[in-house]
Order: sequence, then C-alpha cells, then structure tokens
Amino acid sequence: PQPLITLLRSVKEQSLYPHEIIIVDGSLDNATQEALTQEEFENIHYFLVSPQNRGLTKQRNFGISKLALDSDIVSFLDDDTILQEDYFENLILGYKELPEAVGIGGISLNENRWIKNDGTKALSTIEYYQFDGYYIKESVRNQVRNLFGLQSNLPPGKMPDFSHGRTYSYPLNSKRYAVDLLVGMSMSFRKKHLDGTKFSKYFEGYGLYEDADFSLRMRQFGPLYIDTNVQLNHYHAPDGRPNKFAYGKMVIRNGWYVWRVGHPNPGLKARLKWNATAALLSTIRFTNALIGNDKNAALTETLGRVVGWWSLLFKKPFQV
Repeated sequence: PQPLITLLRSVKEQSLYPHEIIIVDGSLDNATQEALTQEEFENIHYFLVSPQNRGLTKQRNFGISKLALDSDIVSFLDDDTILQEDYFENLILGYKELPEAVGIGGISLNENRWIKNDGTKALSTIEYYQFDGYYIKESVRNQVRNLFGLQSNLPPGKMPDFSHGRTYSYPLNSKRYAVDLLVGMSMSFRKKHLDGTKFSKYFEGYGLYEDADFSLRMRQFGPLYIDTNVQLNHYHAPDGRPNKFAYGKMVIRNGWYVWRVGHPNPGLKARLKWNATAALLSTIRFTNALIGNDKNAALTETLGRVVGWWSLLFKKPFQV
C-alpha cells in the first residue's frame, strides 16, 4: 500500500493531471483499499479483483476493460515508482510530436548510470559501452559477454536475433529513441491499439518479461520510443515477487518465450548464441553462490535456471 500512496502523491503534483486513474488491486487483504481512504486523490477508480483476475497480466487486462471510451493515451505504471512533476506533460508532448508512435516509455532517474564523454578518458570496449556521446560501465556479466563475443551489437531496448539485448535504457539527453521493448514500470500506448490486443495469459503471477512480450506484439502497429524527457524514479519494492527458484525458471522459460515472439524462426547461429548466453549468465549467477553476499538466494536462482533450461527440451512454452 505505501509505495502506491507515494506514487499517487507524485501524480497529485503533476503539471498535467490524468483524466482517470485505474487501480487494479490483487491484494489478499484490504490494506491498500483502507490506505486510499486516508487521502484524497482525484479521478481514482479502484477495483479489488477476485482470484480469477489476480496476477499482473490479468490485472492489466482487467484495467484495460475499465478504460473510458474516449481515452486516447493509456499509461501503465508500477506501483513502486515516483514521477517527476512533468511526467505526463512530456509524455503527451511526445505523442503530439511523434504522430506515428504506437507506444512511448520513460526513463528511471535513480537507475540511470550514463556519463557524458568528454573525450579525455580512454575507455576499454570490454569494460565500457559507448553510445551517442555518453558511456556507461558494463556490469560484470556484460563484461564477460563482451569477452566471449556474446554481446548485442544493437542499442539498448533493441532485440537482436538471439534475444539477449542491452537493458541500459538511454542517457538523459532530451532525445527520443526508437526501440523494440518498453519497460513495464513506465510504458504507454495509444488506446486504439489496446482495444484488440491483450497481455498474454502465458505470464501468470509475477509475469517476468510480460512487458517485453506486449511491446513486441504492439510493434506490429508502428514504432515504439523511449523518451528521455519522461522521467521517474523506480524503487523495486520487494512485495509480491516470487521465490528465487521460480524466478530462475522464469528467467529461462519466459526469456525463451519472448525470444520466439520477436524472432519466431531464428537461424542456427542465433539459436547457439541464445543457449550459450543463457548458459554463461547462469554460470555467472552460480559464482554468486560461492562468493556473493546472498549465497542461498544465488544458488536457489541458479537451480531454477538450470531446471528451466533443461525443461525446454521436453516442454517449450507456447504462445497464448
């Protein structure tokens, strides 16, 4: 409840206030409903859903079914985000200036690590990724991918034919970038395209990568963009997340599913690279079980990844 109230307080301060705010609550108690009665927010439509409508994708589809008929732009937000005051103003401006855009996503300020490149520092291509006059230090897993030639050669938010793309978002430079994938914490679409497209029933409960799946399917109607002026902070509240074993399985199985949504018939090289990257990332996660801070969580997640990987031999996900 508390992250949601914090989000709504940031909505209250918006320079452009939304015409309706739909809250679809999958809680097992009334704590969120009670919290909403303690403070006044305009244009709220609250729904506490039954078990058959509980889960991220089901709740999003439920919310879509409750939209006002005259809605134009529909923004999806995670409840553990806090918006900058001009979030919706800049979002609508993006749609006005990009009439071909089907969807637009925003940028998380507190997770943005890009640094302006003044040209005075020699940067290793293994340790750093450079883009559009900025650079960012690669994570350990990406440094290892660089060493093994398993890194994507596409910009962030673009899906290569072996699926494992870059997830760095973009520098804070007031530009807009065409992408294949929007992030669920901050994504929006034109309502006319939502009327015939629903979030996949394949993603139950936590629904890891459901935003990627939906983005790839919405892309059939036109381009998607990241707008670096559409800004918020994302704080990753732990509530509602699955156990590490289930999460590990999702990383592999849901990752495979999304890969095939974007590339239904990948070539042999792409198949080898997808599996090699999945194996490499699972191995790196296992090393965290030996030398990391939370060894039990790392080991449990690694086991989930291994089980998920082998399960693909016997039962592959199917598109719903």
